[in-house]
Amino acid sequence: MQSSLNLKNLNWLMISVIIIVIDQVTKLYFNQHLQLGQSIELLPVLNWTLAYNYGAAFSFLHDAGGWQRWFFAAIALVVSTGLIVWLTKLGQNTKFLALAIALLLGGAIGNVYDRISYGYVIDFIHVYYQTWHFPVFNVADCAITVGAIMLIIDSLFLEKKRLESAQ
Repeated sequence: MQSSLNLKNLNWLMISVIIIVIDQVTKLYFNQHLQLGQSIELLPVLNWTLAYNYGAAFSFLHDAGGWQRWFFAAIALVVSTGLIVWLTKLGQNTKFLALAIALLLGGAIGNVYDRISYGYVIDFIHVYYQTWHFPVFNVADCAITVGAIMLIIDSLFLEKKRLESAQ
C-alpha cells in the first residue's frame, strides 16, 4: 500500500454510485409494488418479498427501541469514510482490491440511506429451500457480501503477491 494519495482511484467510486442507484431503484420499485410481507414467487427457491429490517445484518437489534437506527448509520458513515481513504491510498496493481472496496462502499451507502431516510432498510430478495429460509436481503447486501468475499480472497492470495512484486 502507498502512503501518498492516489486520487485516480476515486474513479472506482463510479462502481459505488452504480450500486447505490441500482439498490435504491429496486428498493423503491418493490416498496411501491408490494405490501409489507407480500411475496411473489419467481422460482421454486426465490421470491420477491417486501421486508423492513430495523436492525443490522440478519435483523440484529431490530427490536432495540430505535437508537440502533442512528448507531448503525453512524457506523456505516465512519466505515464508508475509512473505505474512501483506503481507496485513495491503494497502489497501482490493486484493481481487485479497489473493486472490493467500491462494492462495500456502494452497499454500505445504499443501506445507510434507507436507515437515515426511513428508519429501516428495505429488503426484497427472499431465498429459501422447502422450510429453510435465508433472511430477506437487497442489492446493497449482495454488493457488501461480494465485496467482503473479494477482500478475503485479496488478503489470502493477492496481497502477498503484491508485496513480493513491490520488493
